[in-house]
Amino acid sequence: MTWVLFLLALVAVIALFPFAREAMRQPMNAEARRDAPGDVVHLSQGITHFRWIGPVRGPVAVCVHGLTTPSMVWDAVAKGLALMGFRVLVYDLYGRGYSDRAPGLQDQDFFIRQLEDLLNDQGITEDVTLLGYSMGGAIVTAFAARHPERARRLILLAPAGMGHDLGKMARFTRDTPILGDWLMLLRYPAAHMQGTEAERALPSEVKGIIDYQQAELSKRGFIPAVLSSLRGILPRPLEEAHRQISREGIPVLAIWGREDKVIPIRAMGKLAQWNRTARHEVIEGAGHGLTYTHASAVLRVIEETLTAEAVGD
Repeated sequence: MTWVLFLLALVAVIALFPFAREAMRQPMNAEARRDAPGDVVHLSQGITHFRWIGPVRGPVAVCVHGLTTPSMVWDAVAKGLALMGFRVLVYDLYGRGYSDRAPGLQDQDFFIRQLEDLLNDQGITEDVTLLGYSMGGAIVTAFAARHPERARRLILLAPAGMGHDLGKMARFTRDTPILGDWLMLLRYPAAHMQGTEAERALPSEVKGIIDYQQAELSKRGFIPAVLSSLRGILPRPLEEAHRQISREGIPVLAIWGREDKVIPIRAMGKLAQWNRTARHEVIEGAGHGLTYTHASAVLRVIEETLTAEAVGD
């Protein structure tokens, strides 16, 4: 009987451990935001952290980051855009960086609402250039399809939304309630650390970006937010949204990393089918972290494209 009770207790400890560890992580509150750069605003779904970079006047560019990267991932690109004359708005998606861990499934409506709220709060009524990195590419695509009048152009960096295989274990975690949550809390911290640490030796134009990404694991709600996005916005290909953007005549520039293993370059062909007017550029030697490993190359592509647009190419 004693052994049975011991085994039951052991099973209970194992079952509860990932959830207890998550509960002990630092909450995203005023103390956690004490040294946050920029500003915060209370929107309809919670507090959003944002920064303006660049001149006080000029066309607005909004940068939306990806699944696991806070908004600092844009720092080098945003500064380059500012030198081109853009007023650049970067912000943390809910569940990341210094923004709230807002409840709810992180689907298209969830992220569109955050961007709508932020633009309205900041009094931005003109059309804007939307830049989306990885999952951020899916977000700005969905936003532009819903609000074509607010999108001047789309610049997509290694964008999600074309559909790709996550692998058997990731699919099981995504598709299985409760047990999938347990597996995510148990296994994801090590996987995230391993994946980011593998990039530490790569050149980076954003100082400390690996540390920023790894620090997310210390904040309560980050891992559930990643899982919620995997269940929400990421599984659904955005074919109709891209086709609508094409019909609306919104210019699209898609920038891909030749060595990207997260969003393989074959996704370029699918986007080309859905939007035949989209312009595609491939950065040789770049992986999925091209916003910080190859920021200068990204900026050259953007500047060349904008120059071509201006002369009517």
